[in-house]
Amino acid sequence: MTAENVTKQVSSPEGTLTILSDVSFSIGKGESVAIVGASGAGKSTLLALLAGLDLPTSGRILLNGTDLTALDEDGRAALRAANVGFVFQSFHLVPSLNALENVMLPLELGGNATPRKTALDILQKVGLGERVRHYPSQLSGGEMQRVAIARAFATGPAVLFADEPTGNLDSRTGDHIMNLMFELNRSSSTTLLLVTHDKALAGRCDREISLDAGRLAGDRKAAA
Repeated sequence: MTAENVTKQVSSPEGTLTILSDVSFSIGKGESVAIVGASGAGKSTLLALLAGLDLPTSGRILLNGTDLTALDEDGRAALRAANVGFVFQSFHLVPSLNALENVMLPLELGGNATPRKTALDILQKVGLGERVRHYPSQLSGGEMQRVAIARAFATGPAVLFADEPTGNLDSRTGDHIMNLMFELNRSSSTTLLLVTHDKALAGRCDREISLDAGRLAGDRKAAA
């Protein structure tokens, strides 16, 4: 994944507001990368651009060798479906579907030949083999996030984007969730890109990219 001179500007009552300015970096396959910075630094905006949920005002973003900025909305959606997984702070589970059905949903949409078996296998991996028929309202916050992680990894994405994935969890549950994400990251060679305010969590990643007022302020690799 590569960002080349990415700038994002939006209109506001005060005039043009620059959220990101000339940001460039490359991320290798299987790397775990934390995007850090103060609130308002542009972290979530950058994540949305890298995932093709939005387009930069200028610059290019390449995902698996494809230039996202050259695709229309349908093209970006198709590329996301084939290559990208998401985990959010607020879980985003479908309340009317049980854990198994939530994980099966993207598999069925993607044409997986064995969605039920694939979903059951990944739910077993995240420790929810006994909870597959439970609905989100019957699960704890940590369990809901584990369902969300199972759903994200089930399709075998090239890149997993996580936006404050432990933000709604207590520290012990959050640690367990991140252990799980790093374990799946290693075992599947999925590139993990996460936005976090948690310095300890960022320190566990292979690399830390820091933003300051929309500019790249640092890009450091973890100590060996």
